[in-house]
Amino acid sequence: MRYKLTRGLATLVLFLVAATAAAADAPQAILVYGAASLANVLDELSQVYTARSHVPVKGSYAATSLLAKQIESGAPADVFFSADTEWADFLDQRGLLQRGTRRNLLANRLVLIAPTGSRVQVRIVPHFDLAGALGGGKLATGDPDSVPVGKYAQAALTTLGVWNQLAGNLVRAENVRAALAFVDRGEASLGIVYQTDAQADPRVRVVAVFPQDSHPPITYPVALTANAQPAAAQYLAFLESSDGAKIFRKYGFQTLP
Repeated sequence: MRYKLTRGLATLVLFLVAATAAAADAPQAILVYGAASLANVLDELSQVYTARSHVPVKGSYAATSLLAKQIESGAPADVFFSADTEWADFLDQRGLLQRGTRRNLLANRLVLIAPTGSRVQVRIVPHFDLAGALGGGKLATGDPDSVPVGKYAQAALTTLGVWNQLAGNLVRAENVRAALAFVDRGEASLGIVYQTDAQADPRVRVVAVFPQDSHPPITYPVALTANAQPAAAQYLAFLESSDGAKIFRKYGFQTLP
């Protein structure tokens, strides 16, 4: 009886040792902190990368501002993919991005959207009647105080001379996908989001595209974080590859040289 018990314990120990060794050999997941507008495309890119490399990739998507603050607080991200250059600068200035890895990878367009059932028509020109187009309803976009899409929206509407028409009508969403959802559900008459977000939701339609000279260029920088694991460099190289560019363009993004 004692022999059987001893042999059983030995077998259990060997099993645990083998399991621990296997876990140690298993590749650690690469953690990507990406702007909310990148959620769909990064999910596909990560699936393709994992299928090729057998290295798992996990995504955390939110407003760029929130992600940058989390990294500043010590969050264990490997890759930071921003929807504007300001928050990449924020991390750069604090030494939280790996030197030499930052790239301006993508561009996007800013659009005015409405629910698909809406008949509103708008031509975006200086001093256009935004209040009339809203018809007493709400305009949803990211919070202009921190969320990139909201900053672009405020810049565009200020340039066009209509920002002051929004008093009391602005819905300050926590990120661009939240702003999209307000319009999708009919809780906001209009919204300002990226063209790629509008393309991803069949329940909204693009009413008009903002002139590119009405706001700063919509640029997406990507970089490894200062504490990124070595395997993340290969993932970043995949994002920058021609195969990665094809997938980005599939979702409506413009790739930069």
